[in-house]
Order: sequence, then structure tokens, then C-alpha cells
Amino acid sequence: MTIYLLHVRRTLAIALLGAALNSGAASAQTTSQATRAAPTAPLVVFPVALYNAQANVQEASDSSQAVLSTEILTGKLQELLGKQVIAGQQVVAAASTAPARAVTGNHSCNVIVACARHVANSMGAPWVVIAKVSKTSNLIWLFTGQLIHARTGEIVLDDSTELKGEPHAMIRAGSRIFAERVARTVKRGGVATNFPTEG
Repeated sequence: MTIYLLHVRRTLAIALLGAALNSGAASAQTTSQATRAAPTAPLVVFPVALYNAQANVQEASDSSQAVLSTEILTGKLQELLGKQVIAGQQVVAAASTAPARAVTGNHSCNVIVACARHVANSMGAPWVVIAKVSKTSNLIWLFTGQLIHARTGEIVLDDSTELKGEPHAMIRAGSRIFAERVARTVKRGGVATNFPTEG
């Protein structure tokens, strides 16, 4: 079975055939070459949010896709960046404090840049990642992810990927690809590569 990912802000087609993943990319993203933090600087990673309000069918199982995306995104970042990654209950607890809730107006911190920045700054991390999986239909999902420089609020990576095919396989692939881009950017001090698959 062949499954395709289509990047909205850049053109990226990925054919997933069995366990093999081959990719090609073209990009028009313009990025600054100025470093913003040390290559070993900490990175805060929030749980991936779910948005299915616009879906043609909403199902109880939709939330499992956000859980899966969180697992893949966090796991890959930990694999690539090790102890630089701050995630899980430590982040959830920091996002639940009164000061953080005041920033959001009691909304979820993982979908609000100002709150994500507040949490990252409170934890001494110059980088923070927020992401969301959005359902259109059972076979079409959207993954969006941002890498944010917490001190300035600059959005260094702003990826939006349409996921077409079997949801679990595509969410795994989309989350992993974004994690790899984030890790490369953090290791370069915040200098993003133009091509999603560029090493």
C-alpha cells in the first residue's frame, strides 16, 4: 500500500511502502542564518493537541491520534537530542500553574504560543515545540508543528503537513519528520535548513 504526505507550506511527497520510507522535497522557506542558542540548549516539548471540530465524523478514538503523535514526536526528539528534551509530566505540571493559566485565560497551554513561551522561559529553555493533529476525515488529517524561540517569540519552524492514508502510519511519519527537522535546527543553534530532509 502506498501512502502520501503532502506538505502545504512546502512541496513534500513521501511514499511509504511497507517499512521503507523514501522522500523528496522542494522548499521556498526563507530562514535566518543567525544562531539563537547553544546547540546543547534545552527544548520544551508539549503534548500534541487534537482538533476535530471540523471533521465530517468525530469519533472517541480521535484522541488516540494525538497521543500517538505525542509519543512519536517526543520519542524521536529524545532519541536525537537526549537530555536536552524536557517533556511529559514536568511540562504538564508547569503548564498547570496559576501564572501559566493566567496567560491562557484557562485554555490549554499547548495551543497558545504565549503560554508555551512562558513555560519554556520558566524552565530555562530557549526552545519550545507545540503541535496539533487536526482531523478532516478518517483518511485525511493535518499535522501542524512550530519550533519557537521562547525568549523572543520568533517562530523558527512552522510546518503544516496534510496526511493522507491510514491515519496511524501517516501520523507516525509526519510527527517523525517534524521531530527530525526540529532536532537539526536546535543542533544548529536555531538555523533552519531549507529542505525538510536535509541533514
